[in-house]
Amino acid sequence: MSGMEAHAEGMQASSAVPVDKLPPLPFAVDALEPYVDKRTMEIHHDMHHKTYVTKLQAAIGQAPALKGKSLEDLNKAVGTGDIPSDVKTAVRNNGGGHWNHSFFWKLLAPADSKSADYQAAASDDLKKGIEDGWGSLDAFQAKFDEAATSVFGSGWAWLGLDDAGKLVISTTSNQDNPLMKGLVKDAHKPILGLDVWEHAYYLKHQNKRPEYLKSWWHVVNWAQVTKNYELAMAGKSPATA
Repeated sequence: MSGMEAHAEGMQASSAVPVDKLPPLPFAVDALEPYVDKRTMEIHHDMHHKTYVTKLQAAIGQAPALKGKSLEDLNKAVGTGDIPSDVKTAVRNNGGGHWNHSFFWKLLAPADSKSADYQAAASDDLKKGIEDGWGSLDAFQAKFDEAATSVFGSGWAWLGLDDAGKLVISTTSNQDNPLMKGLVKDAHKPILGLDVWEHAYYLKHQNKRPEYLKSWWHVVNWAQVTKNYELAMAGKSPATA
């Protein structure tokens, strides 16, 4: 399914992506131009993400005990004894890849949309959380960029709410994420995530990750970050569909 077809099909999506489905993009495949190019979006969604979904289904097919578990529950089980040993790596990599990307698409919006306008779309509570943590949006973005740039090889940078109700920045390797409490050092409720695998930016930016980060800030969906923040404050899961 192309990104355009997925966008058209996905208007009635629920808040949690099915474990066995490639979620649609919530925008047209070229909607993030010029900051994220159309071809990168097609490859990233229609090939890379689809592969994670396909390989996760193969792993679940080998482990009947995992059938019926939600994608979020599978991720939370990573690093515990609840994932059979013969599929634990496949579930970690592909279940993580499926959840991370489903979360990521929701956090992007066309640069000229109200959702991508921090001042218009971010709630007062979110702005206060950012200002309390880093002093200003600019200072937060600088710290987030520093974390994202520090990821060696492939991984993700995150903004989330910790158990004390404080916003924190963290990073994970490969397709790990903050839901994996049995595995990652800095578990929290994620509200924003950035893919820093090279497949997310190489066609346009080659190996210039800082250049990619600069472009990405133009298309952050602050309305969705606000929704995720409100959900996290209420002890609920972030939206993935």
